[in-house]
Formats: sequence, C-alpha cells, structure tokens
Amino acid sequence: MEAFIRKFADRYALPAGDAQTLLEHAGQVHFAKNGIVVRPGSRNTDLYLVKEGVWRGYYDNGTGEERTLWFASEGEAAFSVWGYVENKPSLIGIEAMSESTAYRIPRAALEALYASSAGLANLGRRLAERQLLSIENWLVSGSSPRARERYLTLIRETPELLRHVPLKYIASYLWVTPQSLSRIRASIRE
Repeated sequence: MEAFIRKFADRYALPAGDAQTLLEHAGQVHFAKNGIVVRPGSRNTDLYLVKEGVWRGYYDNGTGEERTLWFASEGEAAFSVWGYVENKPSLIGIEAMSESTAYRIPRAALEALYASSAGLANLGRRLAERQLLSIENWLVSGSSPRARERYLTLIRETPELLRHVPLKYIASYLWVTPQSLSRIRASIRE
C-alpha cells in the first residue's frame, strides 16, 4: 500500500498523509479482465483509484463503434465526469483491460473529506485539471497528422498498455485504424 500511496501522492501533488486518509475512507474492489466499471447510461458518482491494472474510458461514436478517450493505470484516478460532477447518467463507459484492483470512494465520503482538509480539497481541483488536460491532449493529438509520434509518446509514457490493451483500442485512442497502427508498428521494428 505504501508504494501505491507514494505513486498516487506524487502524481496528484498530495501529501502522503492526505493520501492515507483518503484510502482509509475507500473500499477495495476487484474487476476481471474486460469487466465493466461504469456502464454507459448508468449513474456512478464514485471515484476510483487504480491500484493494479489498466482501464480505459470510451464512448460510442453513434455508429456502434467505440472510441477510446483515455487510459488509467496504477496510481491514477478514474471516474465518470457526468456521474461525479452532476450525478447524471454517464456518456462514457469504463472498462478494465486487465485483472484490476482499485480503491472506490463514494461521492458523499469524498465531499466530507474535501471539507475536512485543504490538501484533499486541492485534490478535487487537481482531478478536474488532469481530466481537462487529458481530454484536451486527446482532442489535439487526434487532429495531428503525426500518428507515429503519438504512438511513440504513448508507449514511452505508459508501456504497460502494450501488455494489457488490445491494439484496436490503442488505435482508436490514437485516431487511426488498426491497419494503420500495424503499419506504424512495423516501421518502428525496421
């Protein structure tokens, strides 16, 4: 648990004591590979902290195709913005790409923690900032013609994705077809 606290606290600039307090109010949950954490159309106001495994956030683009928005791995937070912020049905789904363990914190407990500590209140702000940055990066990278560079950056920053995430989801995240991703990967191997 100490390694997780260190990684989570570093990622979100949170004092280790505040991270420990947060986990004291969380329950541990397990998800099987391909397990659904949040189903599109459901209400889920919980915050999840990924202890082990890789998750992806996705949406249906209206044609029955799923588009991957983000990935979360060890030490990262994952949640449905619609449920977390507005208590509305989620427009995205969250799926475990591998056997996973996470800490789950209900919204009511989180609100009480935010009110009890400036450090934890700042965590709420940082979660929102990181969510905005993640989506903006995804949107900007999707309009970039340099898919090869986007792929290299992704695997450099999160190499565990290659072990746990099917290439079709990585291709979707990079805004390319699986065939284009295969060509990119082949050119890198050469």
